[in-house]
Amino acid sequence: MKKHAPSAKRGAGATRAKPEPGYHHGELQEALIAASEAILAEQGAEGFTLREAARRAGVSPAAPSHHFGNAQGLLTEVAIRGYDALAGALREAASGKQGARDKLHAQGLAYVNFALTHPGRFQMMFANKRLVADDARLRQASRAAGYAFEIVVAELVGGTAKEAKTAAAAAWSTVHGFAKLALEEKFGSVKNEVGRREIMMTLDQVLNYLWPASGAHR
Repeated sequence: MKKHAPSAKRGAGATRAKPEPGYHHGELQEALIAASEAILAEQGAEGFTLREAARRAGVSPAAPSHHFGNAQGLLTEVAIRGYDALAGALREAASGKQGARDKLHAQGLAYVNFALTHPGRFQMMFANKRLVADDARLRQASRAAGYAFEIVVAELVGGTAKEAKTAAAAAWSTVHGFAKLALEEKFGSVKNEVGRREIMMTLDQVLNYLWPASGAHR
């Protein structure tokens, strides 16, 4: 995955520290991001602290601040990585599909599967109060994920750009709402493979009702 340098704003006023023993500069950043995602997956945003991220990465409590400025900076980097990965998953889901309905159906499945596979990362991507809201890279990553939906919906509905954007908002609302409900276990357990498989089967039925894939029956 392409590595991004922290924004100037995030690191403003912070003294650039030498890498912690046992880490190169970039490796330490990756270790802190991985530790943060693990905390989010286990405990949600409420359980996240810079100190715990540092402890899990095996570095000093001051290390995260040196690299990301503060908790918002580190969580913003987690969210950026999340949007990048989601956009890639949506593009991959649509690739190789012939019709727009098949593409949108596949993207809906990919969206919810991403949320179930990376629950902590997914929830942080939309936790605006915990992020650096005006971070340019965050806005760009979010738009790229949305655009992956928009181009498929535009192919499906035709019409004007405004109509396509409205339809894309409806499609996103549908799968995002399903993902949130699924993570709250409204459709079954997300803690085991059997439960997640049942959730995805329910989603497939919902998508077949809204945007039936080729050969699907309502």
